[in-house]
Amino acid sequence: KPVWRARRPTGEAITQPRSGTDGANLKTTARREGDHYVVNGQKMFITSGFRADYYTVAVRTGGPGMGGVSLLLIERDRPGFSRTKLRKMGWWASDTAQLFFDNVKVPVDNLIGPENAGFNGIMRNFNPERIMLAAGAYGFAKVCLEEAIDYARQRETFGKPLIKNQVIRHKIVDMAMKVNAVKATLENLALRVEQGEQPVAEICMLKNLSTTTLEWVANEAMQIFGGAGYLRGSKVERIYRETKVMSIGGGAIEIMKDLAARQMGL
Repeated sequence: KPVWRARRPTGEAITQPRSGTDGANLKTTARREGDHYVVNGQKMFITSGFRADYYTVAVRTGGPGMGGVSLLLIERDRPGFSRTKLRKMGWWASDTAQLFFDNVKVPVDNLIGPENAGFNGIMRNFNPERIMLAAGAYGFAKVCLEEAIDYARQRETFGKPLIKNQVIRHKIVDMAMKVNAVKATLENLALRVEQGEQPVAEICMLKNLSTTTLEWVANEAMQIFGGAGYLRGSKVERIYRETKVMSIGGGAIEIMKDLAARQMGL
């Protein structure tokens, strides 16, 4: 009997080796030849890029800038399409790959939406992705806070629990304050989006607030754990390794600031 398995898609394949997430500066091209596009180029840091069966690929079908970008559905078994696994510092459970397109023929029917109108689809995808990343960062930061409190209550130094030291209690209060600020901002923006708003600037700022808070809180939790936090096996150690990808994925901190500023008319 043949083994059945679900077809696995990947997210949008946008990022490129030299232009990052600058969607308007795409170099991967799709030249139309009759009832096919011929795709050439590369994509980098693509989540689920090695195990996926289908890829939503941003390509240049027109002139320069955002007006010449389209989205194509490309199947993994097309001749000329290959992938390479990438080894990462953290997020080991997340498959990440570099994609290569060497004269890959893709039917015109695989075009997603109108030709040269793919940039709008890219932007509409980024808002929920950034909210998702912010929610993940909040969750990780909350775990670090809870683990730090639990450890400080159990760990004894100089004849008393670690949490009896004022400096430790102050660290925990500062951690809780920042985590709660992220939670409030996240819930407010999630409600606004659910009601049909698209507050791009605020979502960019939320992503930066949540991911920088995660980095800070994970660092403070690691400090409370001391040597125990540097050993493999604790939640804090694993989260600490994976903080940086949160502030880079979906748009790095600097890109988020610039996009927010433009949305604010600055």
